[in-house]
Amino acid sequence: MMRSMLLLCFLFLHIKATATATPTATATATATAKELVVYTSRKEHLIKDIFQQYTQETGVSIKYKTGSSAALIQTIKLEGQNSPADIFMAVDAGSLWHATNENLLEKVNSGVLKINVPNHLRDTQGTWYGLSIRARTIVYNTKKVKESELSTYENLAHKNWKNRLCLRTSKKVYNQSLVAMLIYELGLVKAKEVVAGWVDNTVEIFSNDTAVLKAIASGQCDVGIVNTYYYGRLLKKDAKLPLKLFWPNQKDSYGVHINISGAGLLKNSKFKIAGLKFLEWLSSKKAQASFAQINMEYPLDFTVAQSDETARWGKFKANTHFNLTHAGKLQKEAIKLMQEVKYK
Repeated sequence: MMRSMLLLCFLFLHIKATATATPTATATATATAKELVVYTSRKEHLIKDIFQQYTQETGVSIKYKTGSSAALIQTIKLEGQNSPADIFMAVDAGSLWHATNENLLEKVNSGVLKINVPNHLRDTQGTWYGLSIRARTIVYNTKKVKESELSTYENLAHKNWKNRLCLRTSKKVYNQSLVAMLIYELGLVKAKEVVAGWVDNTVEIFSNDTAVLKAIASGQCDVGIVNTYYYGRLLKKDAKLPLKLFWPNQKDSYGVHINISGAGLLKNSKFKIAGLKFLEWLSSKKAQASFAQINMEYPLDFTVAQSDETARWGKFKANTHFNLTHAGKLQKEAIKLMQEVKYK
């Protein structure tokens, strides 16, 4: 009997010593962080000041690595459990969905994030959250187009716009998400007709939105589709350009296509509690205002102060019932559709 009791005591002490000597995954994840690492596809000049603001408020420094979303996702996969990254930040919901699909992002349940980020601007499973809104809308040459000629994204497929339309390449995720939205709203057959009409009406396809805007301003084409902040940047350089934004589909059930810059907590983060607090701070009204001011984007909460430029562009009805998770789910279908209609 005594021998059995001694053996049990020995086993208990051994287990206790082992547990004390080897930190659990939970203990590591909740450890206090003095530094967080963000992998981001946002340009340095658009995040540096915001990250410094967080450091000043909390004492937690933010180290970051920039690059394309696809390259960063591949890097995170290759690094595995040795990855130093805590947060993945991207400029399109499709890229965030892809990170989720690769099983890289942690599901988080945060009351703060649920309050700050509307349902349609966050992942349905809670793996990523929008931080700022990007509107992809129509822009036109005021010398060649009357506003009354414009109405919807679909209308740009009408023969009236033959040899008058300029587009950005289909290879850019912004357009893939736009077409995914059309598939969701119109159905595959109708969406294909629309995009085929765009291609038929196109004068030229450019590598970026700025080139599209310059082509419209120069008279090479009359109308195009761009993210609004590219328009804002160009007009800051030359306010006399004959360009103006138009908000399409305002009388329809959906409205202007919007996307987000957003972020998620990585599963292999060593500082998950600190990472979650950082995400919550990024969704705050204060951070939303910073995003809006720095890059002429829109805050998630439209009561937050916008930049002077976006305020001048006027109010619009955004598509709020298209959850941006579908931008990722329908991405392959959108790419296939664009390839089939020869949208380069």
